[in-house]
Amino acid sequence: MYSLSKKQVEISWKIYFCCMKINKLLYLHIFFWAIYITGTVLVPYFVFHTKNTIFNITFFITSIICFYINYFIVVPKFFDVDKLYKSFFAFFLSVTAFVMVRYFAEEMFLPQFFGIRNYEKGISFGFYFFDNIFYSSTTIFISTTFWFFKYSIMAEEEKTKLIEAKKSAELQALKMQINPHFIFNSLNNIYSLVYQKSDQALPALEELSRLLRYSTKDLGEDTITLDKEIGYIDSLTALEKLRIKNPELLIIEKNINYPKLNISPMILVPFVENAFKHGNFRDKGFKMKISDENQILHFYLLNHKKERMKDMVSGIGIENVRKRLAILYSKKYELDIQDSETEFIVDLKINLRDE
Repeated sequence: MYSLSKKQVEISWKIYFCCMKINKLLYLHIFFWAIYITGTVLVPYFVFHTKNTIFNITFFITSIICFYINYFIVVPKFFDVDKLYKSFFAFFLSVTAFVMVRYFAEEMFLPQFFGIRNYEKGISFGFYFFDNIFYSSTTIFISTTFWFFKYSIMAEEEKTKLIEAKKSAELQALKMQINPHFIFNSLNNIYSLVYQKSDQALPALEELSRLLRYSTKDLGEDTITLDKEIGYIDSLTALEKLRIKNPELLIIEKNINYPKLNISPMILVPFVENAFKHGNFRDKGFKMKISDENQILHFYLLNHKKERMKDMVSGIGIENVRKRLAILYSKKYELDIQDSETEFIVDLKINLRDE
């Protein structure tokens, strides 16, 4: 019977609590507007019997519209703590939205249909705008605070999902990427080299040892250095060459200037494994280029498909990499995969700068 590990239980609880916090945020919105309408409309009307109820209502409606324009559009798109000019611009946009909505309601709509207005007729728009900066500030401030509260909840949830995805990727890599069939074939090839007393036997054994060390140790880390990821590819390629009759068809170009750049493990490897699994190595090989100019990793791989593999799509490993790239590197990567009848091309760029 399948049972959850302690770590999986912890992650599940974290996701549950994040969902609970999102629900509480909804209740917080409802509570805030209940207090707001009570203080701006109901109490003045029923307790103080104010004659400006219509303007209190238009102010309340304007506040709601401005609140959610700021909450859903302005803050997410323009607010930036590290760039004050963008923050001031965001505030200006929200104030403008407030002024325009209120001006339309109180200085255009009400005079047209009810013959009343909040400000004296003939007042300049400049004064109206300046005067409403104060009235709009409270709504904008609370709206921004609510957004940051929501953002912190979503960030925590995303972090939890990232941990879960990473653990899942590690398990899948251990189960699928380093499969017993591959190890068995490698050992058979090494045995043949030993039997033939070939000088390649010991290097091949060392490559297999490096590959297994990587799969059992480095996969447990959040990140590894770029040279380790490439080292795994080198070991994998060296072992696969043992079964290929024309290893010279494998064209590999590497230009690495920043070997200690951090990268998530098993990002590049599945593409190489896919090439060896489905590639045509009888009369064709593959071409692989890896560079890191300006700390931007560029990985290019072109392999020719086997005749019986022409109609097959890429495997689970590559789909796994797509998801991990989207989570780990978000807007810092570009992945272009061209899957034709005869060729499979991967063109991947990842910004590995530690910003």
